Amino acid sequence: MTDRPISRFPVPSLASLPQDIRARIEAVAEKAGFVPNIFLALAHRPDEFRAFFAYHDALMERDSGLSVGEREMIVVATSAANECQYCVVAHGAIVRIRTKNRILADQLATNWRKADITARQRAMLAFALKVSARAQEVDEDDYAALHAHGFSDEDIWDIGAITAFFGLSNRLVNMASIRANEEFFAIGR
Repeated sequence: MTDRPISRFPVPSLASLPQDIRARIEAVAEKAGFVPNIFLALAHRPDEFRAFFAYHDALMERDSGLSVGEREMIVVATSAANECQYCVVAHGAIVRIRTKNRILADQLATNWRKADITARQRAMLAFALKVSARAQEVDEDDYAALHAHGFSDEDIWDIGAITAFFGLSNRLVNMASIRANEEFFAIGR
């Protein structure tokens, strides 16, 4: 256990938050058994909190050709490349739960190319990592490679949008020094 703060920026008390934000955080806490630090850290800017989580939900909770586990795999692999400890740890826990695979998140975080994944998932992650590091180089060959694995254009948009959104998240978390909850480290192990 550490006494270090969860963010270098102000962290509001739950009681001081607008009702809609407080209700969202309480619902997450009830489901998870704890309040993820990202919720409290972002809550000090209520309008940005609402916008962030609205876009998060639009990407991560919509019907898609990507499974919920695959969406989380994108988050872990790209967050590892962006050196975002919070997102690797928190979303690694979700990968373990969603895929029912206790080691996959660790494989993705250390070297996704060596992970025990399908050829389709490997193509998905190769595209995501290219979007993360070299989006300006994405071309028709990249789309053709994904189409060959059965991805639709909407699926490809999802891969790119999830990657881009978590690029923002990774940078925000690193800039603010938001710490991962200790609880995340043990989930799904």
